[in-house]
Amino acid sequence: MRRDVVILGAGGFAREVLDVFEACNDREETYNVLGFVVDSRFGLPGTSINDKEILGNLGWLAERAREVEVICAVGAPEIRRSLVARAEAVGCRFCSVVHPNAVLTRRIELGPGTVVTAGCILTNNIRLGPHVHLNLDCTVGHDSVLEGFATIAPGVHVSGNVRIGTGAYVGTGANILEKITIGAWSVVGAGSTVIRDIPRGATAVGSPAKVIKESVEGLQLGG
Repeated sequence: MRRDVVILGAGGFAREVLDVFEACNDREETYNVLGFVVDSRFGLPGTSINDKEILGNLGWLAERAREVEVICAVGAPEIRRSLVARAEAVGCRFCSVVHPNAVLTRRIELGPGTVVTAGCILTNNIRLGPHVHLNLDCTVGHDSVLEGFATIAPGVHVSGNVRIGTGAYVGTGANILEKITIGAWSVVGAGSTVIRDIPRGATAVGSPAKVIKESVEGLQLGG
């Protein structure tokens, strides 16, 4: 029996998450994707997006929270956390999805709401926290930990024994050397090479990456 799922969000990454579900179904019919759920200002019910409809807003979801599984497909970590909190408040359950062309060993721990897209390679003893997004063609080395709501943009290479903190955003094509810690809610610029730890809430760019913006007290409500 197929699992009924809805996608929270309807932007570019939400369409890519729909692609992942459809690729999974091409291999084995597993998911019945009902459509998208968004705040009303972002789309009206009945609007078609890649052959799936916008179903409604969080009110629609609240009425059906026990009937469906949810995946939040909003790229910005801070917005994703806010939407997940709202969905949790009405009793939603979250699923994870992994593209069939991703390579994962059996020694991977996936948190609820995790998305792993096509071309990703994860080796062993890796933990992905809840609502982590791994975009196209990323690699993650052994013994790494990606904490909740971390976002890894396309083409990022994460070496072994790396810790990426809650809500951190690692930009396209960045490289992170082994045993590095990326602080919670920090940002690593596209194409950067990280050879030193990045503190919480900081922005770092370049090769090697240098901090260009320090953390702000109270950033992201202390998460």
